[in-house]
Amino acid sequence: MRSHQPLTFKIASEDREFEQINRLNYETFVEEIPHNEANPGRSLVDKFDGENTYMVCLHEDRVVGMIAMRGKRPFSLDQKLDNLDSYLPRDRSICELRLLTVDNRFRNSRVFGGLVKHIARYGMGQGYDLAVISGIVNHVKLYEHLGFVPFGPLVGKPGAMFQPMYLTLEAWRDSSKSLFKPESVSPGENEHVTLLPGPVAIGPEVRRAFAQAPISHRSDSFRNALSETRETLCRLVGAKRVEIMVGSGTLANDAVAAQLSLEKKPGLVLNNGEFGSRLVDHATRFGLSFDTLGIDWGEAFDPDQIEGALDPIPDVKWLWAVHCETSTGILNDLGMLKKIAAGRGIHLCLDCISSIGTVPIDLGDVRLASGAAGKGLGAFSGLSMVFYNHEIKPAPEKLPRYLDLGLYAMNSGIPFTHSSNLIYALRQALKRFESEDVFARALELSQWLRARLRELGFRIVAPDQHASPAAITLALPDGLSSMEVGRELEELGYFLYYKGGYLIERNWLQICLMGDCSQERLIPLLDALSEISL
Repeated sequence: MRSHQPLTFKIASEDREFEQINRLNYETFVEEIPHNEANPGRSLVDKFDGENTYMVCLHEDRVVGMIAMRGKRPFSLDQKLDNLDSYLPRDRSICELRLLTVDNRFRNSRVFGGLVKHIARYGMGQGYDLAVISGIVNHVKLYEHLGFVPFGPLVGKPGAMFQPMYLTLEAWRDSSKSLFKPESVSPGENEHVTLLPGPVAIGPEVRRAFAQAPISHRSDSFRNALSETRETLCRLVGAKRVEIMVGSGTLANDAVAAQLSLEKKPGLVLNNGEFGSRLVDHATRFGLSFDTLGIDWGEAFDPDQIEGALDPIPDVKWLWAVHCETSTGILNDLGMLKKIAAGRGIHLCLDCISSIGTVPIDLGDVRLASGAAGKGLGAFSGLSMVFYNHEIKPAPEKLPRYLDLGLYAMNSGIPFTHSSNLIYALRQALKRFESEDVFARALELSQWLRARLRELGFRIVAPDQHASPAAITLALPDGLSSMEVGRELEELGYFLYYKGGYLIERNWLQICLMGDCSQERLIPLLDALSEISL
């Protein structure tokens, strides 16, 4: 009996997945269907393996189903049918689907339909509007239920006969609309799509790391895990030091304000959105001496504006700004802020809570910068951090213990009880940044999504030249309620951010790409949005 563990559909990317693909390919197309020759290794590498994109279904890290997509001609069907295009609708962008197979223990489940659904979504994202496939003859009715149209004579050999079929984008949408909605899932299976600024979608490896048995924060094992995590964080952002605290990003910003309160010098706070307003509130609550430069939400700062606001402040010592203004999706110019601070010899402090892990960052010249685990780093909420590049000493007579960064530094980052589970999860989440193209892929996904949203008629608040790839804020027109749209999408399983007071006030809706996300998971969201009358 199968356990009620979640089924995960994804594009194959890991060596162990490709090894299992080759074994499943052998079991199906050698042992079950005598289409290829047997070999002692019981592994079958497809002849087009280097050109295939494989959609796989995972159950407990095991590949239990797969389907391959390939767009390069000649197709396998080109070699089996003369003049293949004569059977097909004209003027189409065509791909071929092959090797659709499901482990026999999962054939009476949703794996088959899920594979077709997810590869169709992926194919649409690649611009294909027609797919051809050779389907096993005794499964033709199932294929037809999904919108496939049989054509031409059977191909193959006795004992391994296949029916050529094609699937158009229109037929897919007409006959399988229900498949564009998340399936009802059994208890314990969570298939909704999280596109929130937090909590974010968490990858399975990170969830497993979190689920380890907790250990004492005084143990050598925990100290080593924390030390490794701190070092990795510093390498990621180019900072010398970091303190990790148990709490949200708000705690980290309070710790920054606490350090600024020791300066006894005035500063300037920049405000072009909700989180700039919150920095103003942090500074006010700590009784800091400061001026505020506020501009309209959705606008980016001009260096002349900042210079002009700094000029009248005598003995100005610091500048505090939000790097990614999550509320609007504006990415304020870090290079410009660093240049201004360096030119005046003042300290630059940053809220990087929504930018760390979403864009490349160099905090080498930044005095203090806040971050959080549950945003772009793709870990669980509950850990925040402050990066710095100078020596910080305890201030027992001036600061609360929990906000005293010097106390953390004096105790190797562990002045109080810490969470081994959250640290293990964060350490695992950071491993994905070992890939050099992680930011490039995130930017490519964001640009693709922004273009599709504009094609649907949506207005994006942040202009492209100042846009964060991880936060896309949509300004809905009068007559279309962001609350109603958000609730409707939530019923379909797509969790966007729309309940924040500042979003409700402005009739805004937000799509955040801060966690485990992919193009194939966004296509059904676009399909749902396309049905909204703008």
